[in-house]
Amino acid sequence: MLIHPWDAGTDEQSLAYVKDHQFGHLIAAGRGREVPVVVPTQFLLVDDRTIVLHLARPNPVWAAIGENPKVVMSVAGPWAYIPGRWRAEPGNEPELGVPTTFYSSVQLICRAEVVTETEGKLEILREQLADLESGHGDPARMPRLMSGIQGVRLAIEEIRGKFKYDGHKDAAHRERVAKGLTERAGPGDSSALSHL
Repeated sequence: MLIHPWDAGTDEQSLAYVKDHQFGHLIAAGRGREVPVVVPTQFLLVDDRTIVLHLARPNPVWAAIGENPKVVMSVAGPWAYIPGRWRAEPGNEPELGVPTTFYSSVQLICRAEVVTETEGKLEILREQLADLESGHGDPARMPRLMSGIQGVRLAIEEIRGKFKYDGHKDAAHRERVAKGLTERAGPGDSSALSHL
């Protein structure tokens, strides 16, 4: 992903964003494949270097991870289209302004460790349930579930955060765009406005 200096997020900003958006795409390139395996999934950011999740045993991602344990967890969240007229420089024709899209995206480059033993899978499930649904029954009492899944621990090796909100533009420009977002109030506009 292209990250300009004015769009770059710090590791702390990027991990805070991931913590608030724990649904993404696990991407495993494998070896010698025409395309990588891409799995939309919920996950848990345990700490600033660890992600855990579980998936069904028949998932094709397991073979790709077996071929190459280096994976990407990609997280992107609310986006907002910014019309060119909002971004036109003063004195220029509004229809000649350059449109763009505001968005946040974080890619975590990780090394995957597949967890197949029951105790390891239980630990992952308990961590996820404690975060998502405290008070849920003990997954150890669901043997059918345990036999149908595998877990994975992702060790985060690199954090790539991009927060594209015209950070390189002056305050007057951002105020014009903010006015447009406020008036339009469409999907993603509130999030874009808070970042802007």
